[in-house]
Amino acid sequence: MKLFICVLLIILAYFLGNISPSMLLGKMKGVDIKNEGSGNAGTTNALRVLGAKAGVLTFALDILKGFIAVWFALQFSTFYCAYICVIAVIFGHIWPALYKFKGGKGVATSIGATLAISPIVTLVVTVFSLGMVAVSKKVSVGSLTAAAVYPVATFIFVREFFPFALILCLTIVIKHRENIKRLINGEEKNIIIKKEK
Repeated sequence: MKLFICVLLIILAYFLGNISPSMLLGKMKGVDIKNEGSGNAGTTNALRVLGAKAGVLTFALDILKGFIAVWFALQFSTFYCAYICVIAVIFGHIWPALYKFKGGKGVATSIGATLAISPIVTLVVTVFSLGMVAVSKKVSVGSLTAAAVYPVATFIFVREFFPFALILCLTIVIKHRENIKRLINGEEKNIIIKKEK
């Protein structure tokens, strides 16, 4: 029975990750966000294509779905089931079956999922990430900083979650490989926020 509940929670987490605020907000404005800007269904592209309000809402909802998926697992199953749900909800966001496996890059959802596991890890990673965004004016630099700091902070504060943190670190770096190329070539754009009409 415990195994059945855990499997059910993992599946639930994956499909909760499939919910795409940027896609839904884009449709409300008559825009297919996957055909605009970078084509990514995440916060940065929502900011560029849909404006500040939609970008902030996308960010908040992506965090919320990550948190809910893992919080439910913590309430009804074990810590290790919750750790797997962290992976599931983030993978559901990055590779959503409901959107032909084309989603976002997983950063905001990672924040929410990790918040349910360890607020202190979330705080440390967020401070470093926002600091680098402020200095560089590039969201991708903040995201990659978060990916680098994440396993280190996890090793210090929640060591049993470290292997899962490594998986997420590598996943986020791989999802940012085009950004890394642009950063190396000096072609990565600064934060651009579309003005609200």
